[in-house]
Amino acid sequence: MITPDDDTTRLLLACPDQPGLIATVSGFLAEAGLNIVDVDQHSTAAGRFFMRMVFDSPDAADRAALEERFAREVAAPFEMDYSFSESASRKRVVVMVSREDHCLSDLLWRRRNHHLGGDIVAVISNHEDLRAEVEAVGIPFHHVPVTRETKDEAERRALELIGDDVDLLVLARYMQILSPAFLEALGAPAINIHHSFLPAFVGAEPYARAHERGVKLIGATAHYVTPELDAGPIIDQGVVRVGHADEVADLIRIGRDVERLVLARAVTAHLEDRVLLDGGRTVVF
Repeated sequence: MITPDDDTTRLLLACPDQPGLIATVSGFLAEAGLNIVDVDQHSTAAGRFFMRMVFDSPDAADRAALEERFAREVAAPFEMDYSFSESASRKRVVVMVSREDHCLSDLLWRRRNHHLGGDIVAVISNHEDLRAEVEAVGIPFHHVPVTRETKDEAERRALELIGDDVDLLVLARYMQILSPAFLEALGAPAINIHHSFLPAFVGAEPYARAHERGVKLIGATAHYVTPELDAGPIIDQGVVRVGHADEVADLIRIGRDVERLVLARAVTAHLEDRVLLDGGRTVVF
């Protein structure tokens, strides 16, 4: 298993499917003297090809030339969308949260134990409740209150705090809807955890609505954030069985375990460059 700290390069690519793609990429790297240590690929019925390849990193002085050659000799002829990333370069993550701490606490634990694949550089909250927990592990905590009247100002302040040097925004039960203008200005992907097995029970109070319907399975969904509420590409989901004796409070308590695990899996997958977009869907290696 390749860990995020190993000296490797990750290549993600998507293109029209055709014979010879794997051989072409592998041959290019072999010619450059780079050993492939991990590879996953997937072809869809719609004729798209997706691949994640991990290989020994070239010398820093050779990286730019290697990527330029790849763009010219491989990517252009095969109409590839692609990206390179260095596994040793840890991505910067900002977390937004409201009052509930279960998802945030899980992310902080994974960060402390080097299981996250990135660095949490700041936490922004519309409440003060979790300040002590965040500052206890040496992460800056920023309180940005939000009301209906101050929402635009609060989003501007949050964007200032996030800054330009961030790779991922995580909404760890941040109970505010981000505006399309905020998402456009963010300049980085955002992942949300929704406490429902989407597309069921979009929006507020899904556990109460699930209880009203008498569902026997509840779940959670981690997805990329788009302007359409709870409709972004799904990265990970999980479910747990419940029964007729479980009240809404029971569903909330049971669901919290699913939420934190699903969010952690999605965030880790993104930070380890395991997620590719396929229109409104994802391919997760």
